Amino acid sequence: MSKYQRKVLVSTSAGIALENMDIMFLSFSLSTMITTFGITGTQAGFISTITNIGMLVGGIIFGILADKFGRVKVFSQTVIIFSIASLLMFFASNIYLVYLFRFIAGIGAGGEYGACMSLISETFSKKHLGRATSTAAIGAQVGAILAAILASLIIPLLGWKMLYVIGVIPVLLVLDIRKGLKEPESFAESHKDKSAGKFSLLFADKATAWQTVGLSLMVTVQIAGYFGLMNWLPSIMQKQLHLSVSGSSLWMISTILGMCLGMMTFGTVMDKLGPRLAYGIFLICSSASVFLIVFAHDKWTLLAAAVIVGYFINGMYGGYGAIISSLYPTTIRATANNFIMNVGRAIGGFSSVVIGFLMDHYSLMTVIIFLAVIYLISLTVMLTLPGLKMMHLQEKTA
Repeated sequence: MSKYQRKVLVSTSAGIALENMDIMFLSFSLSTMITTFGITGTQAGFISTITNIGMLVGGIIFGILADKFGRVKVFSQTVIIFSIASLLMFFASNIYLVYLFRFIAGIGAGGEYGACMSLISETFSKKHLGRATSTAAIGAQVGAILAAILASLIIPLLGWKMLYVIGVIPVLLVLDIRKGLKEPESFAESHKDKSAGKFSLLFADKATAWQTVGLSLMVTVQIAGYFGLMNWLPSIMQKQLHLSVSGSSLWMISTILGMCLGMMTFGTVMDKLGPRLAYGIFLICSSASVFLIVFAHDKWTLLAAAVIVGYFINGMYGGYGAIISSLYPTTIRATANNFIMNVGRAIGGFSSVVIGFLMDHYSLMTVIIFLAVIYLISLTVMLTLPGLKMMHLQEKTA
């Protein structure tokens, strides 16, 4: 990498880390928030839902703006929006203000992804794009770890509101890093095009429409598996192996480690074998690996299962930025990234509700079968996408 490419990668990774850290603050502050405002579980659960709606709205708006006016400009503006919304949480005196501030935070967080991935794809060559976007995506896991550390230190001493105030400080570092970033040359050539940021181009013809819908379905499965595992399986492990909270936290750490290793590997595999083969391998292995959870009978087999499952189920996450950026022209690249990713987040986020229902009425094996089946559905969808077929044929020809 050149010095400038490293700067782009550091900046985008840091931005994604801070975005996910802010989103994950809710997981650690929710119980004390319920006590503070005296709200029901349903009212508390709606906070996450309205955040996801904000991300979808922000994704569409800022995707269009990034394609029209610039990746770097939008990149910085979205960070400022979710950081200000995070700070405003300190002044939330009732649940309705929490809804408002988390919706605004969602708008900023949802708008950032497309600008990040477009900036990376227009800075790195195609043969290294998978590794570049996967490396940037690891920032999300770093953000989750930062959120856990800050929550454990701040909430017991200063309360949950101060957590959101402290979470704003690192944003200043990101804004400083971004001072040296410039708009890519390919964007400079394309943004004058009247079709730049035109949302309807995502559904311009039948092939493109199915490509957009199909990729959205794949991201939905990706997000559903992630949130299902991260939100529910620690509780499942506590019941199945009679582990303490600290024991189940060890499972979480192991899973995140496996996810980071998976993302580091997947980018290289995709650059070498192409997206069709890379996703095929990881989706099949994801479907098979979730059954390891059922057979975990002690702490060590649990740790091994955690690393393997995390490796496959979230290893693919960083690849979406690369394939979406490759399949859509520069004029709608950020729009496509934001729309597809945030539709997946909005729908996939409901997996926690589905898994909760299956746990209440059926069994752990039912949950595992559900996860295995949705990965196979994603595999089937992936094999039908015309753009990926074309990329595969071009790579074979080359």
